[in-house]
Amino acid sequence: MSSIPILKFVHLYMVPFTGLGLFNGFRGNQWLKNRIKIFNEYVLPSLQAQGPEFFYIWFCWRPEEKTNPIVQEFQKTLEGIPSLYTIHTFGGIPFYDDKYDEKTAKERLLKTLEISLPELKNLIGEIPYVLVTIQPSDDMYLCDARKRLQEKFIELLEKEPEITRRAVGFNRGYIMCYNNKEIAEYLTTGWTTDHISTYHTDTIPPFFTILYPAEVFLDPQKHFDHIGPYKSHEYIADVMDYTPLEGRGFIVGTHGENISTTFNHRYKGRTLTLQETEDILIKTGTLYSKPLVITPSMRLRIRRLVNKLPCRQLIKNIYYSLPVKFRKI
Repeated sequence: MSSIPILKFVHLYMVPFTGLGLFNGFRGNQWLKNRIKIFNEYVLPSLQAQGPEFFYIWFCWRPEEKTNPIVQEFQKTLEGIPSLYTIHTFGGIPFYDDKYDEKTAKERLLKTLEISLPELKNLIGEIPYVLVTIQPSDDMYLCDARKRLQEKFIELLEKEPEITRRAVGFNRGYIMCYNNKEIAEYLTTGWTTDHISTYHTDTIPPFFTILYPAEVFLDPQKHFDHIGPYKSHEYIADVMDYTPLEGRGFIVGTHGENISTTFNHRYKGRTLTLQETEDILIKTGTLYSKPLVITPSMRLRIRRLVNKLPCRQLIKNIYYSLPVKFRKI
C-alpha cells in the first residue's frame, strides 16, 4: 500500500477549448459547435470511463466565451451530469503558444496564469500537489490512464520526494477516425524520408501530465518558471524530468475539422482488426458512440474548394506568403 494517498493530489484534466493558435484560437461558432459535438460524443465518455470522481475537468476558454450562448449552454449540459466535476476559466490557454513570437507568447501565458489561477485556489485548498493532464478537446485517453498516471507519480515521489519538477506521459497511442470509427496505431519511428521531406515521429506527443507543488501551481510567476515555459510538447523533457509510461495510452481523434492532423497522417501505422478496434472502443467508453457527421464550417468549405482547383498549389503559396493577420482560412 502506498504511503502517499491519492488525496495528496488535485488532478486536473486541462481542456484547451478556445484561444490556442492563430485567429486567437477561434474559427467561428460553427467550428465551436462542431468541437463541442465531438467532445460530447467521444471525449466526454472517455473521461467518464476513467472514473471522473478522481479528477476535475478544467475547461480553458478565451474571455469572449464567457458570454457566448453556445458555451453557456454547454456548461449547463455538463452541470447536469452526475459525478462529473468541472471548472471553467476564461483567461486563455495556460501554456506557451508557439504560433506567436516569443515575447508575445510569454506575455500571453503570464497574463492567462494571472487571470485563471486565482479561480482554482479554493478547489486546491490544502492539498499539497497538483497534477495537470493535457486533454485536447478532440482526443482521448484509455480508461486506465488516470490510474496509471497517479500511481506513477506516487511511485516517483516516494523514491525522490525532492524532485517535483516532473512530467509523466504516453509516447505511443492510436489514431481514430470519428467519422467511421476506424482505428490505427499511432506510429513512432526514427528519421524517415518520403516524397515530401525527411522527418521523424518519435517525439513526445501532447499527452503528458505535469506535477506541481500546490504553492508553485497557484503563483503565476512560479508556475510560469516551473514549466520552462516549454515552447512545444516535443520539448517537455528539456525543461523537466520526463517519464514515459509503457504501452499505448491515448487516441488522436480525426474528424474533418482538425487543424493539423488527418487520419491519413504520417503518424498513422497499422490499421487495427475489428476485434482490436472493439477492444479500444470499450477502453474509451465509446463503443456506442455514433460516427460523426460534421456540418463543415465556412473555413473548411473554402479550403475543400481550393483543394479541388488545378492551380491549388499556386493559391496556397500566395496565401501562406501573406502576413498572419490576413490568413483567415
